[in-house]
Amino acid sequence: MKKIINTSKAPLPIGPYNQANAFNGMLFISGQIALDPTSGELVIGSIEEETHQVLKNVGAILEEAGSSFEQVLKASVFVKDMNMFGRINEVYAQYFKAETAPARELVQVAELPKFVNIEISVIAVTK
Repeated sequence: MKKIINTSKAPLPIGPYNQANAFNGMLFISGQIALDPTSGELVIGSIEEETHQVLKNVGAILEEAGSSFEQVLKASVFVKDMNMFGRINEVYAQYFKAETAPARELVQVAELPKFVNIEISVIAVTK
């Protein structure tokens, strides 16, 4: 049976979706952007600051579901500017260890919600 996962430690959904769904040991986390869950404000500054906030949001949802960054199987990263690839990777590497890093794609898109620079969704296993 599908289990809905939501936590106040990550931005609450603003539409007809949930932060995550768990099913049969799998966790599917909706795309996260750089929203501060406490203030509801966007964290807009450098791409490093945005990426940290996005991954903090992902981490809060993983924790709520009883999972972790080590349990992520696949990450989908969407960016507005591919020239930010190296800077994003530097932050990303602080959350994902090389030996347990997930499969990933990083693609440039025309626009993202709220005109942010990065959005990340993940698929993980639950413990």
